[in-house]
Amino acid sequence: MLNELDILQANLLIVDDQSANVLLLEKILRNAGYTSITSTQNPQEVCHLHHQNNYDLILLDLHMPIMDGFKVLEDLKKIETGGYLPVLVITAQPDEKLRALKSGARDFISKPFNIAEVLVRVQNLLEVRLLTIQTKKLFEKVVAEQKLSERLLSNVLPEVIVKRLKEQPEFKVDNFSKVIVDTFPEVTVLFVDIVGFTKFTETVSPKIMIEVLNDIFTKFDNITDHRGLEKIKTIGDSYMAAAGLPTPMHHHAEQAAHAAFDMLEVMEQINRENNYKFMIRIGMSSGSVVAGVIGTRKFLYDIWGDVVNTASRMESQGQPGMIQISESTQQRLGKFFTTENQGCKDILGKGTINTWFLKERQKN
Repeated sequence: MLNELDILQANLLIVDDQSANVLLLEKILRNAGYTSITSTQNPQEVCHLHHQNNYDLILLDLHMPIMDGFKVLEDLKKIETGGYLPVLVITAQPDEKLRALKSGARDFISKPFNIAEVLVRVQNLLEVRLLTIQTKKLFEKVVAEQKLSERLLSNVLPEVIVKRLKEQPEFKVDNFSKVIVDTFPEVTVLFVDIVGFTKFTETVSPKIMIEVLNDIFTKFDNITDHRGLEKIKTIGDSYMAAAGLPTPMHHHAEQAAHAAFDMLEVMEQINRENNYKFMIRIGMSSGSVVAGVIGTRKFLYDIWGDVVNTASRMESQGQPGMIQISESTQQRLGKFFTTENQGCKDILGKGTINTWFLKERQKN
């Protein structure tokens, strides 16, 4: 909100070809406590001065020989992009007041000057002007904060989920976990783990550890975006993504397989460029999952189902530098991929199941 000091420190310009009028107005305003007053007797300077100083109020005489006040108002409209002319016209002609208001002036004061009238009209216009500026700044701040919030939300939740939430005006934070729940019958889940990263963290500073992990996961993010996968989350040095949700994808297994090979290649590139010796294990499985948003704070889009557990086991019981997949994924892969059967393995929590290694692909 405005206070008296805000008004008294407002930036004023007096425009009148008569020096006596300028001196009188300056005296009236300074005696009232106004501290920032500029004046000119040349109306041709007004637009240039206003462009430079963005005056809160211009006290403008209408009758000047070089250029009348109506022409000044016309020129001010060209540079006042907000559409609001902060102009208080000065006139001794009653019939010109209405014309001035129609030309864009906010108010008028009459000659000869009535001190009380001058001060009241100046103060009223300054209050409107400063409140308008203040409101605009607050609005711009709200818009900026809204854009930031939407950007942060889009980085936490899938874009289509954010859109669905925004389309529900009755949405309340305290029942957020009940808002979005979907079943997807055809999804491929992918887990990636950086082998030996925990030991690496014991040899470097926390700052370097975070920078390295961020570099790796950022490159993984680029891959998932390129292949149409949805990143679900990271846990320590493990990375989880899925193909086929929240937007169903016909060739989800193939896109996930391409992403897995891309990750192996980018890990080799990172090792070459930085003289690291990291290896990654990748596990994949396909089938039905349930997906949704959980929690009332620190929102998370997560997935659940037997496919998730199986993909996790494919990774944890796989081999460094290899992509181990369940039979459900192998059956969904097309002719572009070569797989190698590993036979039946005893998988923790799953019993004995048939597993495969992804060996080669035809790049696309």
